[in-house]
Amino acid sequence: MSDTDIETEDFEAPPPEEFELPFTALADRLDKVLARLMPQHSRSRLQAWIDEGHVRINGQAARVRAKAGPGDRIQVWPQPAPEAMAFIAEAVEFRVVGEGADWIVIDKPAGLVTHPGAGNWHGTLLNGLLHRYPELARVARAGIVHRLDKDTSGLLVVARNEIAQTHLVRQLQARSVKREYLALVHGWPDPEGTVDLAIGRDARVPVRMSAQHPIAPKPAVTHYRTLGRGHAGPAPVAEMACRLETGRTHQIRVHMASLRHPLLGDTVYGGAALAGAARQMLHARALSFQDPASGEWLAFEACAPADFMAVRAAIQWQS
Repeated sequence: MSDTDIETEDFEAPPPEEFELPFTALADRLDKVLARLMPQHSRSRLQAWIDEGHVRINGQAARVRAKAGPGDRIQVWPQPAPEAMAFIAEAVEFRVVGEGADWIVIDKPAGLVTHPGAGNWHGTLLNGLLHRYPELARVARAGIVHRLDKDTSGLLVVARNEIAQTHLVRQLQARSVKREYLALVHGWPDPEGTVDLAIGRDARVPVRMSAQHPIAPKPAVTHYRTLGRGHAGPAPVAEMACRLETGRTHQIRVHMASLRHPLLGDTVYGGAALAGAARQMLHARALSFQDPASGEWLAFEACAPADFMAVRAAIQWQS
């Protein structure tokens, strides 16, 4: 942080918190000293402020491992917690496929987190929705009724008011919302079939879901059919259409892995980066639901994005 930055912040923001260490104080690392002076903040938060240039010792930019001792004057510009950005409007790129008085259908790009959470407190689809549709600030979760994984692309529906949100959630619960995905997987699955395996948090690996060792499992049903077979180099691969009957976290990824046909690029569940796959090859291509107001049945489709199609083009398909 430059002197100019500090002067600007002094003018636009509250003044820093200032501390002068007594001459009887023992010298110690700056982050430890601040942890004692500002116990209401976590040490990791204080370290982040130091790294980001929001702390000075005797007027000079500080380092985490810097020593602070007798007579030193410390200035701290407290910063908002990352989670404070969770419901802030931000300009985020996404494509709107269609919208009505009660709903918006989004084609979410791969790499975009749907809803803020640990490690992703801003720059999410929710932040972008609040920017493009400010009225969604009055709706829980900015109208989001279901999610896609960060690295899954494709369609999802957002409610524009609480009544529509309740209606759409009930449709999901009744399993009447139709959702179909394109997937590129390892191996050659059966021509068609159904996976009916409950899914819960993996008992051994907290970041994974599991159908073999689940904690608090919930029913999960995926219907699939094989659209094509081919090879990525010597490895057999297939293109699948997967239709969700339920909507559990990582459902298609877990169910395909349970069949020993993990998604290309899905390293979390045993997939490899064949044919240049840099993410799990999963795209929500079709979505249909009942209009909350009119009862009309609405259907939407979205073509697979360029990276998905590039991987598909690199595969040698059987005729």
